[in-house]
Amino acid sequence: MSRPSVHKDRAAWLIGPGFNCTVKPLVSARPWRLILLGPPGVGKGTQAELLCEHLMLCHLSTGDVFRAAQHADSSQTSPAMREALNLMRQGKLVSDEMVTALVIERVECLHCGGGFVLDGYPRTIQQAIDFDKFLAAENIQIDAVIDYHLSLEATVARAAGRLTCPHCHAVFHIESKPPQHPERCDHCGTQLVQREDDRPEAARIRQHAYITATAPLTAYYQQRGLRVPVSSETSPLNIFNNTLQALEARRARINA
Repeated sequence: MSRPSVHKDRAAWLIGPGFNCTVKPLVSARPWRLILLGPPGVGKGTQAELLCEHLMLCHLSTGDVFRAAQHADSSQTSPAMREALNLMRQGKLVSDEMVTALVIERVECLHCGGGFVLDGYPRTIQQAIDFDKFLAAENIQIDAVIDYHLSLEATVARAAGRLTCPHCHAVFHIESKPPQHPERCDHCGTQLVQREDDRPEAARIRQHAYITATAPLTAYYQQRGLRVPVSSETSPLNIFNNTLQALEARRARINA
């Protein structure tokens, strides 16, 4: 029985059109299709891993797509991705339209019969509107938008304890998810680092950027009846259990 969240070769998502994942997900009669919201440092990556492991979903992270593209051969990247990377190297913002295009060209992943957790997209109201139009045209139904929330100071403190592997991009935390060996990645043994944007002042700037650009999505998905709020004030395992309970309660209400 293959668990799509465990293996790292998600070629169809990471590289894009023309590539296939080597491990096929288990097709479900009622696959979960979820979107994660929440400010940087709230723990979305950890919760995505736990949800994918438990519900046997695929983790579709737009951050992973950009990281993979930066290390890929240019022949393996689409024109849209090459243009996006060029803008990023110039320090310019990638437009809503371009980010949406990168997600849409991975339409096979969104149709995956095993379900998915979409992390990092949409990040603006315009992206959400464009994505909804695309989903409607493809007859894809999002089951829930999980909105993780945490106070500003708690989020900054949590980000300050985060350690990242520069090689395989695994994420650890000195308190809630410490590596087995001090400052060494459990997966590849690489020296762990603290990202510049996880330092307190940078984390505060990211929080304010989130409030300005992404937080309005809370109201958008609330109006559409998809928002499932979950507090992130407790431990990762408790957050995960609360998330599962909230999802099951939502599905029960829909089926009632």
